[in-house]
Amino acid sequence: MKENLTIDALRVFCEAARSQNFSQAARMLGSSPAYITKHIKLLESELDTLLFHRTTRQVALTEQGEQAHAMALRILEDVEQLHDRIAQFKSEPRGVLRVSTSMGFGRQVVAPALADFSLRHPAIQVKLDILDQLVDMAKEQYDLDIRIGDMIDPNYIARPLAHNHRILCAAPSYLERHGRPRKLLDITRHNCLIVRERDHPVGLWALSRKDVITNVKVSGSLITNNGEIALAWALAGHGIVLRSLWDARKHLETGALVHILPSYRQNAGIWAVYPQRLDNSAKVKACIEHLQAYFSPRRAEP
Repeated sequence: MKENLTIDALRVFCEAARSQNFSQAARMLGSSPAYITKHIKLLESELDTLLFHRTTRQVALTEQGEQAHAMALRILEDVEQLHDRIAQFKSEPRGVLRVSTSMGFGRQVVAPALADFSLRHPAIQVKLDILDQLVDMAKEQYDLDIRIGDMIDPNYIARPLAHNHRILCAAPSYLERHGRPRKLLDITRHNCLIVRERDHPVGLWALSRKDVITNVKVSGSLITNNGEIALAWALAGHGIVLRSLWDARKHLETGALVHILPSYRQNAGIWAVYPQRLDNSAKVKACIEHLQAYFSPRRAEP
């Protein structure tokens, strides 16, 4: 059975052809003459041809050997260029960066952050997909997923970008008609505006108070997979919504929404999630560092 052609065999062959002496080639490669002879024989067997005319003092390329030598030099040059390109890929941010994220957060926050990143790194082409479900990053070939929520697959690597939590809120008009919840279980008797999140059970709100988490099963007449729609319903007075602080803050400040049961919250940090170590990809590393700086004002939020 023939041996597969190897880069080592080609290097041995090219050095032997250059020096025209197996012993000298062995010294240049830090090996033994037997090692040189073995690899030349394997290469000749693989190519099914004689590469050298051998004498006791010298070896010389055959006609087929000269052709093989020219091609082997090109192959080794291509391999060297491949190593250089991979090294460049690891050290210089460039190429295509595929990013996924959720709908409302992606449109309002991630998209402008990546546009700013693109201005700073013109050698990187950013492709952003806004999805309503979690993706298999390896299968779908995403470099980065920007997500809200602290439940992250242990097979991935995650880096925090900003603090965030979800709060309960409703419009004053809704509270005037239906009353204001005074304790957590009161919300089970209210119309709750439910969002089908990417990684959360539908209608199950896990809320914490002083590090104690309570799971509350809620129901309502309106369910959506889009957080912006749920927020619009809440602003129109249709019910209670559980929304991220980054999304609800401006409406709380104007009085369009009221923060209810403020001692309860749902932790939902903003994370950069990626499938491999950052030293393997300069573009991913550059993007995460940019997002950390971009989100830094949010990192200090209580």
